[in-house]
Parts: sequence; structure tokens; C-alpha cells
Amino acid sequence: MVCSINTEASMQPGTAPLLEQMPIFRSRNVEETGAFLRAKGYRFDIAGRQARQLDARLNGVYTPGFYMGYVQYGGASVVLSPSPARTDTWIHLPLRGQLEATIGRDNVVCNPNLATIISPTRERCRLVSEADSSRIQLYLTKSSLTGQLAALLGEAPTAPLDFAPTVDLAAGYGRSLARYVMMAVADLEQTGSVLWSPATMSQFEQFIITALLLSHPHNYSNALRRLERPIAPRDVRRAVDYIEAHLDQAVTVADLVSATGVAGRTLFMHFRDFKGVSPMRYLRNARLRQARQALLRADPEANVTEIAMSTGFTHMGRFSITYRTYFGESPSETLRGQAQQLRKQP
Repeated sequence: MVCSINTEASMQPGTAPLLEQMPIFRSRNVEETGAFLRAKGYRFDIAGRQARQLDARLNGVYTPGFYMGYVQYGGASVVLSPSPARTDTWIHLPLRGQLEATIGRDNVVCNPNLATIISPTRERCRLVSEADSSRIQLYLTKSSLTGQLAALLGEAPTAPLDFAPTVDLAAGYGRSLARYVMMAVADLEQTGSVLWSPATMSQFEQFIITALLLSHPHNYSNALRRLERPIAPRDVRRAVDYIEAHLDQAVTVADLVSATGVAGRTLFMHFRDFKGVSPMRYLRNARLRQARQALLRADPEANVTEIAMSTGFTHMGRFSITYRTYFGESPSETLRGQAQQLRKQP
């Protein structure tokens, strides 16, 4: 699959490396570069005659569920193969030159007008980065994608996400993605960038993930489209407002009936029509999302039980099981695993 669209909407950078204030790895040594990438779960290959042309340079910025970075390998053509054990999703947006990606049965030849998405569900993956090429890459953790998908669906997904492997950067969603990413990169290179704020960067992460799930084809796209509804009736909005304001308290159906002024049967029917779940399931899911945000913000030494109780959960065993089903990992893994997981990423 080859794309050669020429439009001003494509990635149009200069030749200088980007995000130089955020270096992650730099080397001209083949063995050193190979060792670094193997530690991150990648097989690294380079033709011996090109070893002298190697100029590996990786710069980037991390959040708990997201990475955005710049990568180049200088005048050398290199081959990268991610380990099948990796569970993350990568988006590669070429800035200069060509990237050839073999993803399962798909072969994608990328350039500044065509990006690729690598889903961990594909059986095999191989990237060939041509000499003097460079790209921006976005990394999205399984938990961040699954958590946001669950929030959009109203239920935990039952199968891993599998994205269509190509993104046209010259039109539609792809053009918007390229523009927002490049604006963020440009802003991060400025002194006093608002994206240096963890809160702002977290919101940017959520924007990228939500736009990807709602706009780019994947195996849950039809389910998300079926959930699109007109504006919810007033009783649903009142119930949602009441739930969000009382997440740390015991909430009953009687409380919701009193807050909305409609019969319980009508409220349940409207909730299922406009939210896809019952009011009490919506309450549970809202508490789970709040608990996850608290765990992501907490210190590694924080107490999971205290965080769960602060968001309305009183049965720790049930909370842990429900949390794992919803987000694909345990509460303690969310609390302690983020820093360790990010250290493994290039």
C-alpha cells in the first residue's frame, strides 16, 4: 500500500532534529544502540557497511499513558521488530524520507503524507526506516486506550483494540492529527510552553486518545457509532449531575428518582437509550474512572484501599476484580506500574 499525496496538510518539517530539549537516547555506536533498543523490546538490525552512518537520536516527552517523541537513525537504514510481548499501540508519522511497515498481512509504505498505526494484536511487525529519514512517534498504553474506550462504550471491551494500519495525513482525521501533533511539538520547543504542565499534557493525551477512538477505524468503531445519541433528556442530565456530585457517597435508585423527579422505570429506560447502561452501572463506571485518575496522580506509596474508599467503593475484593475487568490491570498495577512501564519505552 503506497500513498504519494502532495498537499500542504502533510507533515512538512525542516531537517533539524526536534524536541532536542528532551533527549532520551543518542549514539553513533551500533552495539550501544542495539542494546538500548533490545532493552525496550525491539530487535535492531543494520547492514555492516552502514554502521559508520548511524546517528541514533530519540527525543520525547512522557505522561502515564502516552509518549510523543522524535526519532532518526542518520544516514543508516535500520530494521526494527517489536517483541510480540508488547501490548502498546504506536503511531508513526514520517517527517522526512520513507518508513516501510509490515503489520500482520499488511505492507504499508509511509511518507510525510501517510502514517501507520501498529496494533499489538497483529501477529508480526517489521519496520524498515530508510537512510536520512525521521519521524514523530506516538505511543499509547493498553490501559489508557482500554480505559477510554470503556468510558465511551459504557462497558469494558471484550476484545483487544485493532486499528486500521494506515492514516492519510492529507485529509480528514489524519490531517487534523498531523496538525495537532506538530503544533504540540512546536509548542514544547518554546520556553514556558503550557504543555510542560502535567495537567495540560494529560488533557492533550486524552484529546489524542479520544479523537483516535472516535475518528480512526478500528474493531469497535461500529459499536461507538451505535451509541451516538441526540441530546439526553433532562432527567438523564439531572441524574448524571447528581451522580457526579456524589461519587464518594452511597447513591440509591430512590435518590436518583428524587433528584430527577421521574419514575424509576422511566429513568432506567432513558438511561439505557441515551447512555447505553443503567443508572447504577453508570455510577459504578464513573467511580472506576475517578479511582483510576486518583491512582494515576498518587504517589507510588499511596494506599489503594484509601483511594478506593474515597471514590465510594467499600468492598476491596469486588473493587479489584471490577477494576481489572474495566481497565485490563489491577489497581496496584496502575499505582506502581506506570513509572516502570514508561522507563521501558524508547
